Amino acid sequence: MATALPYLTRQPGMNNQSNGSLSNRRASLSSFPSSRSPSQMSQNLRQVRSPQDSDRTSEPSVKSKTPSSAPSSQHSSLSAPRRLNADSRSSRRLKSQFPRGTGDNHVEYILVASFDIDRGPVMEHQYPVAITGDENMLAELMLPDQAHARNQDWTIFFLHKDTSQEEEDAERQAKERRRRMRSKRQNSVNGIITEEDDESEDQDDEDNYDDVDDESTDSEPEGGEGPPLIHVLNLVNTKHDKSVKRGAVVKAMAICTRHPFLHIYKPLLLLALEEYFKSPVPETLSMLYDAVNAMDLSLMPRLSLLERHLLLASDNRDLFVEKFEQMIQMRIEEDKADGTPDRHIEDARAERKPSGISRAGTKAHVEGGSQSLYSVPRDTHEFESKVMYKGIPIPIKVPTAVMPETVGDFSLIKLIQNFSDTHAKSPQPFTLHPHLTTNGVSTHPIIVLVNGLLTQKRVIFLGHNMPSGEVAEAVLAACALASGGLLRGFTRHAFPYTDLTKIDDLLNVPGFIAGVTNPTFENHPEWWDILCDLPSGRIKISSKIEPAPITEGLLYFQQQNPTLASFASGTANNTQDHTGDVAFMTDILKSIATRHGERVIRAKWRDWVLKFTRISAQFEESVYGASALYIGGEDEGMILPGASGHGYVWSDDAAKNKELAGNVTRIEGWRNTRSYYSYIQDLAQVYTVRPLKGLDLAHMHDRLRMQRLSPTQSKDIYLTLSKYIHSYDEICLLLNVAPESHAGLFYLALGLFHQDRDVRLKTSELLTRVAEHEAGQHWWKGLSRFEKLAYERIRREVEAEMKAKLEKEGLSPSLERIIS
Repeated sequence: MATALPYLTRQPGMNNQSNGSLSNRRASLSSFPSSRSPSQMSQNLRQVRSPQDSDRTSEPSVKSKTPSSAPSSQHSSLSAPRRLNADSRSSRRLKSQFPRGTGDNHVEYILVASFDIDRGPVMEHQYPVAITGDENMLAELMLPDQAHARNQDWTIFFLHKDTSQEEEDAERQAKERRRRMRSKRQNSVNGIITEEDDESEDQDDEDNYDDVDDESTDSEPEGGEGPPLIHVLNLVNTKHDKSVKRGAVVKAMAICTRHPFLHIYKPLLLLALEEYFKSPVPETLSMLYDAVNAMDLSLMPRLSLLERHLLLASDNRDLFVEKFEQMIQMRIEEDKADGTPDRHIEDARAERKPSGISRAGTKAHVEGGSQSLYSVPRDTHEFESKVMYKGIPIPIKVPTAVMPETVGDFSLIKLIQNFSDTHAKSPQPFTLHPHLTTNGVSTHPIIVLVNGLLTQKRVIFLGHNMPSGEVAEAVLAACALASGGLLRGFTRHAFPYTDLTKIDDLLNVPGFIAGVTNPTFENHPEWWDILCDLPSGRIKISSKIEPAPITEGLLYFQQQNPTLASFASGTANNTQDHTGDVAFMTDILKSIATRHGERVIRAKWRDWVLKFTRISAQFEESVYGASALYIGGEDEGMILPGASGHGYVWSDDAAKNKELAGNVTRIEGWRNTRSYYSYIQDLAQVYTVRPLKGLDLAHMHDRLRMQRLSPTQSKDIYLTLSKYIHSYDEICLLLNVAPESHAGLFYLALGLFHQDRDVRLKTSELLTRVAEHEAGQHWWKGLSRFEKLAYERIRREVEAEMKAKLEKEGLSPSLERIIS
């Protein structure tokens, strides 16, 4: 274990205005995580209860409770269209990500450090309580090398906080409550009533019943890695003053928060540090602390895991706008019921202006001024709030959906361009390494970097004479690149900025990702496996890197495919693109050149990581007979013969074997890493709340997209999808496997042209349910005019047949209209 920052104690004379839990809590903070071997993680993995013991089927006929009757939003200009399908909206009660009155602070600590010419980095103030112990180490992190050479610099680093006994007990009770609620839900579905389900518990359980799935999937799963990280955003300013030694005053101020979107505090840190230079007293920190923790995020809706994936993969600014409206309507009703309207309502009543809801940035919102008490964000990807600092409203935009390993404000485009441009101008061959050079000596440097992160190599980002903030951004971008929002274990072992004084602690962390500015690291290849030189745009493989071991999986695959044995070994220089990485990087660079946004590039990398995990599952099944990356089973009662199967889909067996051969060394290197074991645990956790456990929708959709199917096979797939996809979550799952970036509903809508009439009718019914869905309506708008005309033609035929049948049975026209 590396250096630990000892326990928190109250600093004498400090005016503590924080919540009471801080003053009584003793927590240990460390900038280095505890070393954990893969074998230890596998032991934790075996303790996870296998979800295969639970019910594998999802009965569409068994519906969840109808949505709670939300207040009418007819007066809103953004009201969702009236839907006939009760499952078009989620059955779970909508909740806030940050409810009012919880007592949880956005920011936990504020730190100030300065550079003393005699003593070096010194910690000046810590608010609201002091982090005692090795304050010098923390001050050194806040004052990076050559900070005096720049007027301003940003750094980011992480602290590892040990959980207290109270927090562990609370987490244990929460897990037990979720387990009890799932058991009760399953009993209610099966018609079983136990003696424990008395009326006294019903009301309390009813309030939490709808949120069991949310609580288990919305919070980032830790996978046994430890408590959440404390993210530290640090600003360093240098004020030149000839009256002091060395002619400058260097001070740093840091905000410590558990939220990964710590970049939203940058404008506040700029103002607060400037104010601290004028009045270096604890009251300055208290003013900032109170301001940021008074920020109201209670109207930001909590999204499920499937909804977050949909939002992050889409550029649609209106996606899930109904949830923001519903949150506002619920707030208005709560204020009316409590009889204690908030400050906005009081101000509006004082001005005698009507209440309403408008869209931020619209003409109605601008012209209405304060007439609109609440506003819906102009882009649902970001929630708009404000922080009142010294009477000045500071606008804040908080990401609505954040996936694991996404910390701060970074740019994948900037990282990719930095190393791609140099490689394109003057490519340099890499030294062959089976885990890293999956396309031979000419492997793209970004692929080498991602391979190194996946196989848990030691990665250093070197930015000599660069601001430490730019180096930290590159480290965070690399973590998100390899994670794709799916894999974990990168940021917990990342050090966005570190220096030579901590090299001994750094080398004790397996598979670290670190950012440095000292060129000494380049001269010690034994310290790293991959060096990313930011100024030159070059990536180097260490001459001291450990060779890749020969694994049983590689030997078994070579025995099964002798013609691909030499290629699969990874020791020969192969120019063929069996992995598809060359084509993928070409597509990425083309998207960047055509000015596609950051969100598009992140979505493409998420698809790449997801594809890699699915290929890995197929490799394990073909070599070892089973895969821990596939949790579930095919329910023969649910799947028609032509729709059977699971996992990644290839056009033929030859293409499958070639792609597996290209990935075998990378997969074998990944199978003994933190991210591999964490991903298995995450799959087990998500499986317990995933709809349609007996169906692999991704497999069926990929077969429609990639294979040439017979009419019978495609019929079975279309009928299976139509039969079992009904509820809100089931449609969300379908939209996740058919994102807008992959043609959306195009391949599903091809069922409208199937030669079997029953398939055409069932496909039109499924598309009707999708079009009525909160998110599906946007996918429906993306269909071509040709497919929409086919849909309308089929619906007219159905209505004509129904009308003729009713007339034949002699029903009255009024009853006919009611039935239609």
